[in-house]
Amino acid sequence: MKKFIYPLAAAFVIAADQITKSMVRSSMQPGDRIPILGDWMSIYYVKNTGTAFSMFSGNKFVTIALTSILIIVCIILLRSEMRDGRRLTPFLLTLIAAGGASNLIDRLTLGYVTDMISCWSFAVFNVADMFITCSCMLTMIVMIMQYRREMIGGSRER
Repeated sequence: MKKFIYPLAAAFVIAADQITKSMVRSSMQPGDRIPILGDWMSIYYVKNTGTAFSMFSGNKFVTIALTSILIIVCIILLRSEMRDGRRLTPFLLTLIAAGGASNLIDRLTLGYVTDMISCWSFAVFNVADMFITCSCMLTMIVMIMQYRREMIGGSRER
């Protein structure tokens, strides 16, 4: 993968997230719900002052610190994985860091994160959260596969 793909991917995640959040904030009031697939899925505008699953709600310092640490750790790991010649893991870490950065933008500018996607009675989340969650899961799978290959003496997939 060419190195220019990383900033492009990050810009895409941040733009997609910020645009969808802006659309919700400009057309809905907190607590408004628009059914998409009956009771299964809806657009539900929530101001989240916490982190995942509203943990640390109302504690702006902790949420900003945790998000900043997540982004820094992703960048450190990303650079390490790139030095080792890996391609997929740095890309996934870029998506995680970009999702964190987009949520950090909300925390710093608004004092809360705009969440709007509701499925069943599961937590309400946003586009950045989807990238963070899916990329974290894929990163763990890829790293486990790399570790197993290295432990059994096979060649690493680049």
